[in-house]
Amino acid sequence: MSTTRTEPVVPQVEGVIKSWDLPIEGMTCSSCAARIERKLNKLDGVEASVNYATEGARVTAPASFSRDDLVATVASLGFSVTPEAPKVRTTSPNDGDSRAKAPADDADLDLRHRFIVSVILSIPVFLLSMIPALQFDNWQWISLTLTSPVVVWAAWPIHKATWTNLRHGAATMDTLISVGTGAAYLWSLYALLFTAAGNNDMRMDFTFMPAQGHHAMGSEIYLETAAVVITLIIGGRWFEARAKRQSGAALKALMELGAKDVAVLRNGREERIPVEQLVVGDRFVVRPGEKVATDGHVAEGTSAVDNSLLTGEPVPVSVAPGDDVTGGAVNAGGRLVVEATRVGADTALARIGRMVTDAQSGKADVQRLADRVSAIFVPVVVLLALATLGVWLALGNPAQDAFTASVAVLIIACPCALGLATPTALLVGTGRGAQLGVLIKGPEVLESTRKVDTIVLDKTGTVTAGRMVLTEVLVAPAAEGEGNGNGGVGVRAELLRRAGAVEDASEHPIATAVAVGAVQELDADLPAVDGFANTQGLGVVGTVDGVLVAVGRPQFVADQVGAPDTDPGLIEAGTEHQKLGRTVVYAGWDGAVRGAFVVSDTVKPTSAEAVARLRGLGLRPILLTGDNEPAARAVATEVGIDHADVIADVMPEQKVDVVRRLQEEGAVVAMVGDGVNDAAALATADLGLAMGTGTDVAIEASDLTLVRGDLLVAVDAIELSRRTLATIKGNLFWAFAYNIAAIPVAAAGFLNPMIAGAAMAFSSVFVVSNSLRLRRFRPNRPIATEGSTGR
Repeated sequence: MSTTRTEPVVPQVEGVIKSWDLPIEGMTCSSCAARIERKLNKLDGVEASVNYATEGARVTAPASFSRDDLVATVASLGFSVTPEAPKVRTTSPNDGDSRAKAPADDADLDLRHRFIVSVILSIPVFLLSMIPALQFDNWQWISLTLTSPVVVWAAWPIHKATWTNLRHGAATMDTLISVGTGAAYLWSLYALLFTAAGNNDMRMDFTFMPAQGHHAMGSEIYLETAAVVITLIIGGRWFEARAKRQSGAALKALMELGAKDVAVLRNGREERIPVEQLVVGDRFVVRPGEKVATDGHVAEGTSAVDNSLLTGEPVPVSVAPGDDVTGGAVNAGGRLVVEATRVGADTALARIGRMVTDAQSGKADVQRLADRVSAIFVPVVVLLALATLGVWLALGNPAQDAFTASVAVLIIACPCALGLATPTALLVGTGRGAQLGVLIKGPEVLESTRKVDTIVLDKTGTVTAGRMVLTEVLVAPAAEGEGNGNGGVGVRAELLRRAGAVEDASEHPIATAVAVGAVQELDADLPAVDGFANTQGLGVVGTVDGVLVAVGRPQFVADQVGAPDTDPGLIEAGTEHQKLGRTVVYAGWDGAVRGAFVVSDTVKPTSAEAVARLRGLGLRPILLTGDNEPAARAVATEVGIDHADVIADVMPEQKVDVVRRLQEEGAVVAMVGDGVNDAAALATADLGLAMGTGTDVAIEASDLTLVRGDLLVAVDAIELSRRTLATIKGNLFWAFAYNIAAIPVAAAGFLNPMIAGAAMAFSSVFVVSNSLRLRRFRPNRPIATEGSTGR
């Protein structure tokens, strides 16, 4: 006699709340997640969100609850919670990550083994049962031998889940699969052992109407139905498991962005320690090319700090004593001494990591249509089969005829087509997507594409190239006419040659853009530089061909070369470019400021067309960036986005706020981005699209990955996803319509169970054929890059 389980009774502590992330094992469909969520939310003061896609629960509860209380509640439903991992990370983070991934890898490998074995065993059973010409003496016993491992061993996880759910009064797709295949197998076993079906000369007659009377029991077995259905379902689950293996990769990639160790200053000496040992107030050294170990402010030194890893913006920021720096940023210039102000979980990098986790955990669990309907469909089919048996017996029919009709009901209702509806369309759609540069992470992604009405575009690296290039050379008006009367052409070439040489000696990204642009325009190597010197935040100087050349801010250049002032016309031209968000550096020698270089991030050639096509799909494009307003508006004008839909000067956490605000206003939001700073917003959006040229964190936090880094691919992704979703829904409609139409025919005794099996197989062929049409999907534009990785 079993005892009644009671919920944990704990006293409430006013105002104190704790939270847990519980990895849950044993969920086989979204209805499992829904049951766990309902159970946890019934506990007093507990709020839970269970996500089937991430196989975990985010739970907040009064502090008087323990993790064990929640684990016990989950266990009462027949599921288990993965044991809590150690709170202190080892010095090798990869060790912890590999341990965390092991259960997912083991489950994937187990499904793969079950699927491969099932395919090998099921194919001969199917051929022998469906083609009478292949049937030889005692073929049925060979079929039984081959089918038994499939039904017992390969389908064991399905039978186990069915039993667990039935013990708690629930029915899922597992229930129907287990009951249907189990009935087919047990009926066949009974017929082989106790009727003429076991005779060595037994043949399976292929008739449309079931034979009536006692001889019906001796001619039909349904082993192929049990074996094939199980094989197809296991295969679908294996493909699904493969898509979910990387659920923890985003946080792993994010944590790997930070420094692993740091040179801390103690007692006047540098001491190398693991970054985890830093405490607030420690001073540490950051050399050129090194990552800043943690958040802090500069105590000594000046440099340019590259924040692109965190902000996505390409221009390094000059820092000096008193300026703040962020952990994970890269020192692009001189030696810095930084005093730690935030460490561990309080850093900006850690906060972004938490935002990604929170956004993924808080995503609405998309209920698969087949699972939703199965909650009603499964018990209804079982009741219909029992009712069929009862009615036939009540009408005085032989027991074997009654059982034949009831088995036909179960077999015709077996969810072979339902099980194939989603994975086949997804496999074909994702395969076609890969050819077009689109990676779709799972079926739950597709529903959002149909509903999306607003698309938020990160600027840098998404709409623009994400790197600084030389876009224009300005020659001072006073210098025009020089250069042998060549209309300033000679001055321009000399400006590029000399200034480019000095900038080539610097590692600053702006200097690199000038140097690369000079080489490309001159189509020649730059001369050597002597006496190079860098004044942080102002400019650089060097001697080229015996002449001192200065490049940088206008006053710095004028002071270095002895110019009385900078030409007002040159300053005015440079100011106009700066109003558009571009960067301008000046150059001069021999007592004059000779010209200036305009450097900026450039819009990708396909971005304007992509924005137009997004509008054609009914989407409202919004430009979102951490860059300044003038730069953002200039880009918006170039690609055709309204200035009212430009949101600039936003920090990473503000990007999340923008997405949430749009959602609160009723918009269904897609987000396209490529940087760490976009990761949380990508996860928060209803649909996240990451540029494949971006960071691993952005890619893992997204729903779709655009391999080529071309915004036009975002349009292709939405079109393909919508088409794939329509195919899945069409598959599900016809699968259910087939069941609804065929079940009454079977119940009335007009359907031979063998024909029921064939009809079920036909429905599967139809679903697969419908899905294969996605292979012919083509975007509404020429694909110049199809089949290659280049342009």
